Amino acid sequence: MRLDPQKTEFDLGYLGKQSQISVYWNLSSPQLIEQSIINKEANLSPTGALLVSTGEFTGRSPNDKYIVNYQEPSDQEIDWGKVNQPFLPEKFDQLLVKVLSHLESKNIYVQDVLVGSNPQHQRRVRLLTEYAWSALFARDLLIPGIDMYADGPDFTIIQAPTFCADPQIDGTLTKTFIVIDFVKRIVLIGNTQYAGEIKKAVFTIMNRLLPGENVLPMHCSANIGMQGDTALFFGLSGTGKTTLSSDPDRFLIGDDEHGWAQDGVFNFEGGCYAKTINLKKDLEPIIWDASQSFGSVLENVTFDEDTRLLDFTDSSVTENTRAAYALDNVARRVKSGMGGHPDHIFFLSADAFGVLPPIASLSPNQAAYYFLSGYTAKLAGTERGLGCEPQATFSACFGAPFMPLNPVKYANMLREKIFDHHSSVWLVNTGWTGGPYGIGSRIKLPYTRAIISAAIKGILEEAPSEYEPFFGLKIPGIIPGVPSKMLNPVKNWESPDKYAEMAEKLKAKFRKNIDQYKGEIDSELLTLL
Repeated sequence: MRLDPQKTEFDLGYLGKQSQISVYWNLSSPQLIEQSIINKEANLSPTGALLVSTGEFTGRSPNDKYIVNYQEPSDQEIDWGKVNQPFLPEKFDQLLVKVLSHLESKNIYVQDVLVGSNPQHQRRVRLLTEYAWSALFARDLLIPGIDMYADGPDFTIIQAPTFCADPQIDGTLTKTFIVIDFVKRIVLIGNTQYAGEIKKAVFTIMNRLLPGENVLPMHCSANIGMQGDTALFFGLSGTGKTTLSSDPDRFLIGDDEHGWAQDGVFNFEGGCYAKTINLKKDLEPIIWDASQSFGSVLENVTFDEDTRLLDFTDSSVTENTRAAYALDNVARRVKSGMGGHPDHIFFLSADAFGVLPPIASLSPNQAAYYFLSGYTAKLAGTERGLGCEPQATFSACFGAPFMPLNPVKYANMLREKIFDHHSSVWLVNTGWTGGPYGIGSRIKLPYTRAIISAAIKGILEEAPSEYEPFFGLKIPGIIPGVPSKMLNPVKNWESPDKYAEMAEKLKAKFRKNIDQYKGEIDSELLTLL
């Protein structure tokens, strides 16, 4: 017997449009999977994961993101510029009316979700979308709501992938847009199916609001050991946040977005969004199993047309293949989504120059410097416009595209919390060694896992160490399971002179980047390198 879900009348009045539409409201995961198949939005894998294509957009569109500027005192707190582009209120109102009118003729799926595992800092978010699979994505990634928010959500996200803006009329740069209005508490997303825009819009909201509650929002993963010790892993996409936090010997809090409050850290989300390109069961068993579980969403992963068997090695669509899955599919997880104050903090950088050591301990000033720098290499596919090779970049706080406030605000908060709670901070290179990208080799995952494990267990505190001369980094001389030659990068290069030349080149990039904060940070930080 087939049971079709019933539509519910939905009043658009709180969004400024006096009308009602029929919507599918808070469908379950099985119902959303069925709707996705019926609508021909997706295919089903042999294990029950939903296989979707995001079309033209296989990554975020950072140049199409805006924040509405009302010229109010609170708007002066926004760090306006290339990352946070201002948008006129009247243009937002105009665009909102057009998007809602567009949706009136569509099947609409509404999902009410929660953001933030800590009830004191939680937000209620409602998603309206054209696609059932996008609703499933939100249900997997965030925390399913317990009711329909009769008194209204804290924020509403309206995703209209088939609606295109008119740049000349609507005030956008292209047909694509992600516009956040913190006054009306509405987010508009159009002309992109890439569901990561939903996730990062939510993160941007939390990054704007939580500092006012003395909570540091962080682009990091987190886990807990058997002794209750908490570890954080900061890093941009592709540096290893999800992989390294999904440790068989520890319990996962979350893989990407957290807050550090007065009583410890907490996950913003209820799921994970893992990169799956070249995913292997023997190296990443937790992600392998969870990504193929029933109800997970696999973006742009290719598969056999007949058997639906997956090919995680195929990057013909994009390098940025993804899996969205609920944390319920991770056996060793922290069900509360909360942990204590971090004992260890790891800054992950995929160094394309092959200069940084596999690990170095950081002083408080060094921690503030490298956090504010946010150095890594953007890996192919995570944003539109990137080619096949990594590009060296500095992204403040390891998440500049999602930070509405001045990065110095977040850096100062981190430094204070590290000082108050005596957290150990480490710089970890998950990128290249023995030479730059194209000459050297990527540091193997088992080595990085051994390095992280040694730091957490306190082994590195007793190990002999030395300071490398270019960055003043303290590096260990011995780590169990890791070739000692690797630990000091100059020893891993064929030519020490070429290493020195490359190190000076990278050092100059750091200095140029940090100069933008003159007058905003301590002079000792400006001259650290």
